[in-house]
Amino acid sequence: MAGSAEYVEKHDGIRSARRGSLKRLFHAELARTGVPGQWVDVDGHANLEVLRLGSCADLIVAGQDDPNDPESYIGDRFPETLVMSAGRPVLLIPYTGVFPAIGESVMIAWNGSREAARAVHDVLPILKAAKRTTAVSINGMNDEPFGSRIPGADIAAVVARHGVKVDIADIDGVIDAPVGDLLMSRSSDLGADLVVMGAYGHARWQELVLGGATRTMLESMTVPVLMSH
Repeated sequence: MAGSAEYVEKHDGIRSARRGSLKRLFHAELARTGVPGQWVDVDGHANLEVLRLGSCADLIVAGQDDPNDPESYIGDRFPETLVMSAGRPVLLIPYTGVFPAIGESVMIAWNGSREAARAVHDVLPILKAAKRTTAVSINGMNDEPFGSRIPGADIAAVVARHGVKVDIADIDGVIDAPVGDLLMSRSSDLGADLVVMGAYGHARWQELVLGGATRTMLESMTVPVLMSH
């Protein structure tokens, strides 16, 4: 296209300046908090490089997709792909709101699944520093065999062995109500600044199919959410 070279050159300059600003901010925050860190530049596509590098991390921190900011675009359904493919816990930060503290009041969305168990064990270091932890147990899985999921009291006992006190709250009779909406409402009632949950989904042909609660939280989260798969 006519003028494309000028366009590319202009935006390369903008991105280079932005990268420099982010790097200075990154190092300034490391100095302020006393946290050791390393800035890494990569030349490949971000949606692939983050997966590659993130697989070697204890925790990946990423932003929720912001539909109002095209400059924040990394790849189609990037947060979903990151959660389902990185093999590491992912802490997702909503694109709206300010979160001065994360992990002081934690809500665990517990449904007894493998994904939820993985999330609870991934988040143990954060739970040990939390002031309050509540496991919200989602019941009403009527289509599953009795005893196929781990009860909330059992996982609370497991976490207690690590020195973490967990309160248990039940949501009963979940049949038709959207679980994701119920979780967001309960997190607001509890004043939670972090929601911990397992991410359910699978690949079908070329499409990533997510569970309803996982999809709702990714799209409509109001507080930071830590997900494991």
